[in-house]
Amino acid sequence: MSAGDEHEHGDLSYRDTPRVVTRQGVELYYESNGEGTAITCLNNFFISSPFWREYTGELVRHHRVVTYDLCNHGGSSRVAKEPTWDEHAADVIGLLDALEIETTYLIGTSASTQLARDVALAYPDRVKGLILAGPVFGTKGMRRHRQLNRSWLLTLKSHDMAALYAQIYPEVISGEMNEESGTPGFLGLRESFMAMSTPEELTNGLTLVQSGDAGSELLSRVEAPTVIVLGDDDILLSPTRGHEVAALFPNGRCEIMPNAGHVPFLDDPEGFQAIVRKFTEETESHA
Repeated sequence: MSAGDEHEHGDLSYRDTPRVVTRQGVELYYESNGEGTAITCLNNFFISSPFWREYTGELVRHHRVVTYDLCNHGGSSRVAKEPTWDEHAADVIGLLDALEIETTYLIGTSASTQLARDVALAYPDRVKGLILAGPVFGTKGMRRHRQLNRSWLLTLKSHDMAALYAQIYPEVISGEMNEESGTPGFLGLRESFMAMSTPEELTNGLTLVQSGDAGSELLSRVEAPTVIVLGDDDILLSPTRGHEVAALFPNGRCEIMPNAGHVPFLDDPEGFQAIVRKFTEETESHA
């Protein structure tokens, strides 16, 4: 089922649940579903916690799946100064502490693959493994990613959210899904896109992305088992480059999803979850 089919009627409503304090002045909205080994989903700056419901149903049958909204986004609290990457990483650990989760797998997507990497480096004892969907780091840096982010910021500042979405959609969504979903898919996902963020939130998030370290040197320090999940129609990395990036991790590998774009679980939610399950099961068996 394509993202367009799902998001035409997707439920992005927030639940009436208490937020958790992660550091002074910061309370995060979160959802926790299922039981077992924890998987924590890290948002990029375009999606919110409820968005994950459509893409984790199979994982919830076997794992405890935790999703949350970043500080200054969605249902989480606002602070005057936009959080740094280090503060976002501290929020992840504060959330785990509040939920009494000792260790977890992390799913990062696009910009939040940087956050997943940073959490694994700063708190290695808390991370069992990394699932990096459409990573934004490469073997020689990621000038293309920064150029895309700058162009998105310019569109947002010069026009509006609808114009930004119209630009991003053909860049991030695979050609296959674009053709299959057609206009209904485009409009359905646009409704979700417009509902999940404000222009200010996206401006702050895209600005922070410019400050992340996209180089390859840090990857060699990641101790946690890592799988890169890459669509073969990803705008940033080719399949060849994806395998090269995976090889930079001490315990990394790359899984290619056919006919998928930069956010591959949009194209094939079932296939993505199968890759995650296989990875966690194999990692657990070698623990």
